[in-house]
Amino acid sequence: MNRFSFSSLSIIILSIFFFSFEDKPPYKIFDKKASANNYDKMIKSFRDADIVLFGEMHNNPVCHWLELSIAKDLFKSKKEDLILGAEMFESDDQSAIDEYLKGAVSDKELEKQITLWSNYASDYKPLLELSSQKKIPMIATSIPRKLASLVAKNGLQVLDTVNDESKKHFPPLPVEMNLELPGYKILKDADSHHGAMAIPYMAEAQALKDATMAHFIFLNWKKGKLFFHINGSYHSDNFEGICWFLKKKNPDLKIITVTSVEQDEIKQLEKENKGKADYTICITGDMTKTY
Repeated sequence: MNRFSFSSLSIIILSIFFFSFEDKPPYKIFDKKASANNYDKMIKSFRDADIVLFGEMHNNPVCHWLELSIAKDLFKSKKEDLILGAEMFESDDQSAIDEYLKGAVSDKELEKQITLWSNYASDYKPLLELSSQKKIPMIATSIPRKLASLVAKNGLQVLDTVNDESKKHFPPLPVEMNLELPGYKILKDADSHHGAMAIPYMAEAQALKDATMAHFIFLNWKKGKLFFHINGSYHSDNFEGICWFLKKKNPDLKIITVTSVEQDEIKQLEKENKGKADYTICITGDMTKTY
């Protein structure tokens, strides 16, 4: 009896030891009301949208893994009605990307022709490969950085001086924007405190980036299609940025936004991270980085 009791007690103790620890998840999904959600429900809601804006942290591997996973899962249901697009590809690289997707150039040849982010190979190349494998259009939506830099230093009026070829890579002039939106106002206020170190027209350059991404998203979207777009979270947080420009073009567009944040604890959203998007990917703060 004593032997049985000891054995039973041992099993109970071992069970408590082994099963009292939960897995340590790297992220958690929350909806707009900061209630816990899950991946399958989020994906299901995407299928009925016109445009999904996924706001990433550029160096976070969880973001990149989720982007690829979402693209794969959306293709299963949307097939030829899925379009992919990304801030990480500049609009003047579109013809080279199209040639790659048609199989006319190799990936090595493509990489010599287009502007690559430092983490392209690990983080964005897999999406382009998926586009090639599944014949999904990939739209380069970002304004060429040389033009964005020109505006940051000289203001929007400098765009009147660029050649006609360059004008194909951003929205038609004049570009209407609201620099009093909170996201742009923060940039303007920050520059006003930086004195000689300030970038004079940073807010205008940021708004032009957003306007350009919205322009190429809208240009390539058609009714019945789903455009899944990847961008830095600051370009769509708080339903501003790209979202604002898209709604200006068509207020009836069904747009779903996703943002990504890091927290030490991910059981619930911290106050400053609530309400930024329709869905928030809350990632553990000690996640490794891709650069």
